[in-house]
Amino acid sequence: MDLTATNHSVTMSSGFKIPLMGIGTYGDPRTTPKGTAYESVKLAIEIGYRHIDGALVYFNEHEVGQAIREKIADGTVKREDIFYCGKLWNTFHPPELVRPALERTLKTLQLEYVDLYIIELPMAFKPGDTFYPKDENGKIVYHETDLCATWEALEACIDAGLTKSLGVSNFNKRQLELILNKPGLKYKPVTNQIECHPYFTQPKMMQYCKQNDIIIVGYSPLGTSRDPSWVNLKNPPLLEDKLLVAIAKKYNKNTAQIALRFNVQRGVVVIPKSFSPKRIKENFEIFDFFLTDDEMRAIEVTGCLPVKSKVLYCSRGESPTAHTCVFPAPTSNTTPQVIIKP
Repeated sequence: MDLTATNHSVTMSSGFKIPLMGIGTYGDPRTTPKGTAYESVKLAIEIGYRHIDGALVYFNEHEVGQAIREKIADGTVKREDIFYCGKLWNTFHPPELVRPALERTLKTLQLEYVDLYIIELPMAFKPGDTFYPKDENGKIVYHETDLCATWEALEACIDAGLTKSLGVSNFNKRQLELILNKPGLKYKPVTNQIECHPYFTQPKMMQYCKQNDIIIVGYSPLGTSRDPSWVNLKNPPLLEDKLLVAIAKKYNKNTAQIALRFNVQRGVVVIPKSFSPKRIKENFEIFDFFLTDDEMRAIEVTGCLPVKSKVLYCSRGESPTAHTCVFPAPTSNTTPQVIIKP
């Protein structure tokens, strides 16, 4: 597939296209200055981004929507050029709350529809006014909800014209099977948004999703946090990895661009989040070079090394919908030796 800055979309099972390069919009509302998401999304659209990933729980959809509408108004793009992904938060899983949650997002964005609406996590929290309900001991209060019933309510949102496609996030194989094997399934999930980067390449999930015509959307494509409970700190941060550094030098790129190109080249959608104008621009500059098969294989090998144990959010034992999704990491800490040919 010949990917370019203006043509890098793939077709989902719903028949609609999704750009392989997107921009994430999460920012801690306690520390992110007002207007940051607005300025970043506006710049991203001017640069060439057409895929914007957002969520109600990010508390900035009003800024994101304003940026989108202004770039439509000034003629930079048309609404159909923009691909917006919204998310159903955990407190809205009961079927009667699903459509109101999506309508809340649309009202905040001031848009008539979203292109993709996904279940953010396969676990439900107690419904209410707070997004993170806790008991007297400070523990999250979960809520028993049938994922299939939630999905049926989402299917009705497609029929109502509120979203074009449906997807999931942080789902493991067993949770995906619940939806795919649901009697009377009308619209299947077209995407599964999961952590995916050169240190966590997700080969098993990629294979399963490919078999079921589900596209992987990779969040944290530039690496996860350096939490010592699940990252081997003896290994370098992803963007300092020696292999990525060597490949980046060959192509006169930075390591972030190599990490993003790796995923995009294997058909994984990436949604790097940045509020830095310089990085927003650099992250998009990945369509003027091509990694060799040897380089792709070498990067895939690194994905078996640095993580102590790979745990998805859906594995949390307290959750009534939790299923085991832990993959022991290899004991080897050896960095693969790869010759980068000029």
